[in-house]
Amino acid sequence: MDKYEITKRIENLAPPETAEPWDCPGWLVETKKRDISRIMLALTVTDDIIRQAKEKNCQMVISHHPLFYVPLEYKEIDLYCAHTNLDLAYGGTTDTLIENLSLSQSGSDGFLRYVDIDICIDDFIKKLREISPNMRYVNNKNTQMLHKIAFCAGSGSEFIEEAFQNGADAIVTGDLKFHTALESPIAVFDIGHFESEIQVLKVFAKLINKDAEIIFADEKSPFIY
Repeated sequence: MDKYEITKRIENLAPPETAEPWDCPGWLVETKKRDISRIMLALTVTDDIIRQAKEKNCQMVISHHPLFYVPLEYKEIDLYCAHTNLDLAYGGTTDTLIENLSLSQSGSDGFLRYVDIDICIDDFIKKLREISPNMRYVNNKNTQMLHKIAFCAGSGSEFIEEAFQNGADAIVTGDLKFHTALESPIAVFDIGHFESEIQVLKVFAKLINKDAEIIFADEKSPFIY
């Protein structure tokens, strides 16, 4: 398959120009070959992912996270990523997280997505722990019932105040820091950066369809619990 047809499909869903100014989605390494038959999908490109791709004879790696520095040894294989543009896209990272929890989205606001639901906090915790057993949370107001929940896959604690102002009584995200947790006006569920985003690889797989063989990288969160 022509690799540019694959990237065209991704960019139709998540146009690179919608990415944050600091971000660098798109081609990280672009070799001269066009036709590819086997693609590895990964959340993050690392030395180990490149080793896996070479061992599996993949000609291309598509990732969610970008590289801001590309080592010389990586330049033998096509590398492409969709990052904050995929976070913003409808059907992208956060939407996939909500779908994976069998919930229905009720609204959106930039990077945030919202779910209107009436659920006790203990039941919601159980639901989250099905996809993130080591999930942690803060509940400074001792909220017992949740009615509107904001979602932001990845690192979204910067949007806590925005979610609060939009009427959410909780937010689901990752990478929660101590002082942010201490001061949060709403409940915050930190399910982990990796756990909140890993399912987005299925979006890439769906776009590729069966036009190339897909290999999912063997990767996990770096944290040990």
